[in-house]
Amino acid sequence: MPNNHPMRLLILALAVAGAPALAAAQNAPLRVPATVDTLPNGLTLIIHEDHSVPVVTTNVWFHVGSGDEKSGRTGFAHLFEHLMFMGSQNAPYPQFDRLLEAAGANNNGSTTEDRTNYYENGPSSALPLMLWLEADRLGWLLPTMDGPKVDLQRDVVKNERRQSYENQPYGMVNDHLPKLLYPATHPYSWPVIGSMADLSAASVEDVKDFFRRYYTPNNATLVVAGDVKPDDVRAHVRKYFSDIPRGPVLERPVPAPFSVRDTAIVLEDRVQLPRLYLNWHTVKGWHGDDAALDIAAYVLAGSRTSRLTQALVYNGEIATNVNSYQDGKRLDGDFSVVATARPGRGLDTLRTVIDAELARLAAEGPTARELEQARNATEAAFLRGIEQVGGKADRLNAYYYQTGTPDSFQADLDRYRAVTAADVQRVAKQYLRTSRVMASVVPLGKLDLAAKKAIIQ
Repeated sequence: MPNNHPMRLLILALAVAGAPALAAAQNAPLRVPATVDTLPNGLTLIIHEDHSVPVVTTNVWFHVGSGDEKSGRTGFAHLFEHLMFMGSQNAPYPQFDRLLEAAGANNNGSTTEDRTNYYENGPSSALPLMLWLEADRLGWLLPTMDGPKVDLQRDVVKNERRQSYENQPYGMVNDHLPKLLYPATHPYSWPVIGSMADLSAASVEDVKDFFRRYYTPNNATLVVAGDVKPDDVRAHVRKYFSDIPRGPVLERPVPAPFSVRDTAIVLEDRVQLPRLYLNWHTVKGWHGDDAALDIAAYVLAGSRTSRLTQALVYNGEIATNVNSYQDGKRLDGDFSVVATARPGRGLDTLRTVIDAELARLAAEGPTARELEQARNATEAAFLRGIEQVGGKADRLNAYYYQTGTPDSFQADLDRYRAVTAADVQRVAKQYLRTSRVMASVVPLGKLDLAAKKAIIQ
């Protein structure tokens, strides 16, 4: 049927007329403009002004994570994530949550190897309250910290550990992998949540010392993003944070280079299906090979049509699922492939197929279609992550910590757009055809289902 309907013609004309503008918009650099200020006490303030909706986010990164702990004193960073919600001198528990909820705001926090993050989201009218609460628990938490509070949150963290490790199917493998992937002197050689023994041994004074050392203005970055006026934000921050004294100067040693020993372990667990973990030492985030390893992970297991997904789940029908990811952290990184076998299948069968696909990727690289799909999917996920102001605020904080430039959005996109098929082939050969840590988790009494150690050709 001819396309001569007046409305269709109008839509077509508008689309053609708008094409140059659309192309220009697509080629324009991605900008999230931000200002950076530093208070005399060392607190870094990053402001992003966005009046699209009347909401605001405050996002604080303390540059301390489990990687700043010491062997025998692990779990402190995550324990503090909990203690920071237990009330401070001028906002006793449970006022922090109640005041924010009454203002229509919410809050939460998280801990990684490299940082501890606290954030609040709410209407722009709640900004003074958000900043006051954050300042009070930074500057006036210690006077309220006592044995009962520490014991309460210690028990909460222990219970979280039981739920995530001891009683979670396949959970205990996450207790073993860090110490196998990283040497004992490396700050990533223990899990973020810490050990039960270390949590039990921590005294109130140990916990307070950790706070005095790391929870200081000069070890924190505060991002305020959303429907705000920068001058108003600066005035509020100076008012609430200026009286908090600067903390000690921190020196963080750089881990020495190391190589992973080819290792295979078998863990019995109360599970129905065996699961295989393959892990390699790779590179830290923003290293020249980090983006290519991310793309390689997508080519291997990022979609229904990915190589391992097809070979293991759909065509071979020997696995129920498979995942792959590059974890580039601030100091170091690792790459993982995780696959769960179907009933009656042993993990050595899965390992053989995975090794064959890794060898093929290292020998041939990805196809043009695979590379395009991986780059497009990565970019789409990136853009979805910054649709809301909270996502932009967290990225501003992450980029500042990683690169020193908060508005590194375009630079981040560019490194993925620049990945070539040759790059993916090279990193697959360089990092994924070398010594690795292999863990087989099998049902109790089913050791015969474990994968066998193999020599990489």
